[in-house]
Amino acid sequence: MAGALSSMSGNRIESDLELWPIGNCQVSGLIDKQAGIVWGCVPRVDGDPAFCSLLNGESQGVGVWRFELEGQVSSSQHYVRNTPILVTRLADRDGGILDVFDFCPRFERSGRMYRPVAYCRIVRPVAGTPRMKVTLRPMRDYGTAVAETTNGTNHIRYLTTGQALRLSTDAPVGYVLDQRTYRVESDQHFFLGPDEPFNGNIRSEVRRMEAMTQKYWQYWVRSLATPFEWQEEVIRCAITLKLCQHEETGAIVAALTTSIPEAPGSERNWDYRYCWIRDSYYTVQALNRLGALDVLEKYLAYLRNIVDNAQGGQIQPLYSVMGVAELDETTAPYLAGYRGMGPVRVGNAAYKQVQHDCYGQIVLPTAQGFMDKRLLRMADRDDFEALEEVGESAWKMHDQPDAGLWEFRTRQEVHTYSAVMSWAACDRLATVARLKGWDDKARFWQDRADIVRETIDKEAWVENGEGGHYGASFESDYLDASLLQLLELRFLSANDERFQSTFAMVEKELRRGEHMLRYAAEDDFGAPETAFNICTFWLIEALALMDRKDEARDLFTTMLGHCTGSGLLSEDMDFETGELWGNFPQTYSLVGVINCAGHLSRSWNTVR
Repeated sequence: MAGALSSMSGNRIESDLELWPIGNCQVSGLIDKQAGIVWGCVPRVDGDPAFCSLLNGESQGVGVWRFELEGQVSSSQHYVRNTPILVTRLADRDGGILDVFDFCPRFERSGRMYRPVAYCRIVRPVAGTPRMKVTLRPMRDYGTAVAETTNGTNHIRYLTTGQALRLSTDAPVGYVLDQRTYRVESDQHFFLGPDEPFNGNIRSEVRRMEAMTQKYWQYWVRSLATPFEWQEEVIRCAITLKLCQHEETGAIVAALTTSIPEAPGSERNWDYRYCWIRDSYYTVQALNRLGALDVLEKYLAYLRNIVDNAQGGQIQPLYSVMGVAELDETTAPYLAGYRGMGPVRVGNAAYKQVQHDCYGQIVLPTAQGFMDKRLLRMADRDDFEALEEVGESAWKMHDQPDAGLWEFRTRQEVHTYSAVMSWAACDRLATVARLKGWDDKARFWQDRADIVRETIDKEAWVENGEGGHYGASFESDYLDASLLQLLELRFLSANDERFQSTFAMVEKELRRGEHMLRYAAEDDFGAPETAFNICTFWLIEALALMDRKDEARDLFTTMLGHCTGSGLLSEDMDFETGELWGNFPQTYSLVGVINCAGHLSRSWNTVR
């Protein structure tokens, strides 16, 4: 298990990444080992964190929603099978036991998906005479102040930023307001949602929501084409990836959090609650392999809006979930940061960067829209002509400097990965045109793809005494882990000597035991201190495709052993201790689990 379990010291609960996500594709929450919602933003994932104690500690008991069992001695957690409904069991020293059920409602109602800005919690006494205290103290304006409250007979109103919230409950409201410990003798139901009267009986309605939400997720999972091996791991990652999609627009965020540092005290603290074109490409690619077409369809609609708004101009590397282009980066001075390691950043200045790989990452998922007959809306000639504008940008920029996929803030080069993505954009446009019988278009884009390939082979190849290798950029001979993607992007085959020699050099320079760095050279913040989890999965994929599957399986099993109790991973890992760092849960890392399981699993047909 990565990291230490949550520990209590006085009134302060030390943070770690043993967290369990819940959500409904509108809002999400992260729940710690002690059944506390320690992170949750409203009215959507990039909104104000009403629950922010993950980035501020709990010395004052604020920014959290917690059920504190008097005399607690243990806790255990699990998800209801094939759902993001979490069950936390709390036990006290006298034999009292409580179960806490957590979920965000999601199910079809009145012909549309019901996914309110709401958190549901059910407390069920299981044994003994448990006594608990409810601490519900959301904050506003990124930790500036505790939300003001008003209350009625069966509700409490919290004036949070962006959207006021109302708690409707059949628990004693006075005890909740006063944070007074009381005996729990029957089930208690809590609905924290929009500031409007709760219709119906709170007990029956919340239980109905629980049952309908469970049914929705289990039927969604039922449609997935999972590999034979590692089914539970793949299903958990798939559910969590879907939770990272903002359904209203189709955008997919890179992670649910901001400012979890990549390494202790590094100040590599970034806000990942936005839609990176690159990360989303990898997410839909992985979910496509499982047959989750609903995520692809919604994301393609998001991309069409991005392309339309760009009007043939430059595509940014990232946008807000609502498609907003300006994401000015500031800091939240009232939040101390994860384990006190600030700054806490809001917004991301990377939106200003030039990253030419994004053009390929628009074309590649969109190309499926022309060929997959399962889609409700298949792309047509007009869509192709709009996509050609993106291809034109890829063509024009394939040999121009950019910040690269690692988003260097103080230098630019012609990065090989960006050039290969430009090649992929032209190549896939040629493929679509060929399949559609648009011969002139096919020849046009194939000619361009061939020219880009020749440029890469000429400018990125580095001769050395060991057979040569591709470099990470046209200007230098350093290496980065993105070169492993030459295989996945079909630029090279596994038996190509050029890939094999490049792989050998990348592994030699960047592998640290069971882990991979993204690069070893110093960047804007110094030398990297942690491994980048997706790069380790890229290593495993390459080993599998090079027919070194035994070695790949061993590494994959090791990586799964680093997952949290919730079965998930963050962005980075200390390659010496195995402790998780970086934003959580990170879509890149979950994609790695799904892809590697697909490459390495035994076939269903070979099982005896």
